[in-house]
Amino acid sequence: MFGLLSFWKTFTNAVFYLTLVVALLGLVGNGLVLWTLGLHVKKGPFNTYLLHLAAADFLFLSCQVGFSITQAALGSSPDTLYFVVTFLWFSVGLWVLAAFSAESCLSHVLSRYQGCRPRHTSVVLCVLIWALTLPAVLLPANACGLLRDGLRLMSCLRYHAASVTWLLSLVCVALGTSLVLFICVTCCSQSPRPKFYSIVQGSGILLLLCRLPYVFYWSLRPILSFLLPFFPPLATLLACVDSSSKPLLYFMVGRQPQKREPLRAVLQRALGEGSPLRAEGLALPMSPF
Repeated sequence: MFGLLSFWKTFTNAVFYLTLVVALLGLVGNGLVLWTLGLHVKKGPFNTYLLHLAAADFLFLSCQVGFSITQAALGSSPDTLYFVVTFLWFSVGLWVLAAFSAESCLSHVLSRYQGCRPRHTSVVLCVLIWALTLPAVLLPANACGLLRDGLRLMSCLRYHAASVTWLLSLVCVALGTSLVLFICVTCCSQSPRPKFYSIVQGSGILLLLCRLPYVFYWSLRPILSFLLPFFPPLATLLACVDSSSKPLLYFMVGRQPQKREPLRAVLQRALGEGSPLRAEGLALPMSPF
């Protein structure tokens, strides 16, 4: 019995500190992406989504680091407010990822899509995503007693069912469009791969392996916490891995084998949309794209 308790304590501590390290590394990576996209790459319809995705991941990881440091310093277990706040930014990232994947797929499958879409579609969608995610997360959290004492059972069930349906719809859109794009590029198209093909596919794989467990944690939190107590910390770790891995994915897409370049140049190649760099980006000793 005591051996099992000791093992469980060691396991939770290892996952806790591993999550903290991954989140800190992800903060640095997403901060670099925000700096590159915000200052050195001209905004386009697709990298606008990546800018907002990096912002959502940065906020998610910041909250994770802040609450983890507070928990380590005070030695207390996190309350439900911690889970709601972190899941709020996680949901923004999931929604932005679904919109980015869908637009990338439509632009490749429908040749006339780019010419028909309104100019500021990406910006308007991202603003709506940030605005609509707040009630989509906070209403079920409040009804289910996660923000204050008091559970309203029927309201909780209704709001939570709507929230879970919305989240699973976003997952299906992101994974479905990634699959459609993969089939179109590999089997049905002779044209070159679209600019963000590798990013869409890599993000889809990360969503399936690392982001989806956190969605299940939100959907079935009381059941999973009771039956599988190891699942919540693992789901949190995987969510941090997902948010922290995207800068590495961009680096792998933008790097050129056997070429040594500044990190900013690699990110500019991966995140740009073929548009020229701003003047300040030309001051670095970069190789031509």
